[in-house]
Amino acid sequence: MKRNEEHLDRAFMALADPVRRALIARLSRGPATVNELAEPFDITKQAISRHISVLEGAGLITRTRDGQRRPCHLDPAALEALTGWIDEHRLNAERQFRRLDKLLTTMKEEEQ
Repeated sequence: MKRNEEHLDRAFMALADPVRRALIARLSRGPATVNELAEPFDITKQAISRHISVLEGAGLITRTRDGQRRPCHLDPAALEALTGWIDEHRLNAERQFRRLDKLLTTMKEEEQ
């Protein structure tokens, strides 16, 4: 359990940065090299490499070797773990609101 929480912490901290979120969005369309990922940003390739290292350390992306190229790939399973955690808490909140709505409807009907 603690390991899973640490993984979630690293992933959410990595996604707290807008550049890293943009990199994830780009990688959702397919693999890309550091040069390709750096293209739309007005920051150095070294800065992009640091962002990639953070994402890789958080388990959100992986890198492979293709000759001289080292493309980055999004890890869909890692994103699924994040959305699963979010969905679990969203569903709990929705259940509470449905119970509250039901209670308010019952109280309103009793008043009439």
